[in-house]
Amino acid sequence: MTKRRVLVVEDSFLILITLEMLLEQHGIDIVGPASTVAEALALAETAATDIALLDVNLHGDMVFPVADRLIQRGTPIIFTTGYTAKEVLPPRYAGIPTIQKPYEGAALMALMEQAFARAQQ
Repeated sequence: MTKRRVLVVEDSFLILITLEMLLEQHGIDIVGPASTVAEALALAETAATDIALLDVNLHGDMVFPVADRLIQRGTPIIFTTGYTAKEVLPPRYAGIPTIQKPYEGAALMALMEQAFARAQQ
């Protein structure tokens, strides 16, 4: 069985460390991580990934160009944010799974399992 791969876009070092441990425990490989929109776009173009976990606000830049590119490529995404989805997400992202920080590891893994299932369809 091939290991599952997640593109991780996150600008908080503390969240990233916790996330890396969580994904490692579940046997999931991390692509990246990227902490800027430019880094994330480069990975979105070149890296083989099953799903993507995208922090909405990266040092004041919104991750939407990355989300748009991944959606075009058919890669399921999950947004993470410290705000509610209605506060930060444009209407075109209605229906995209979003989890609010701080999130529980089990809740994030449940969303990721759903995304992995979508990736296999």
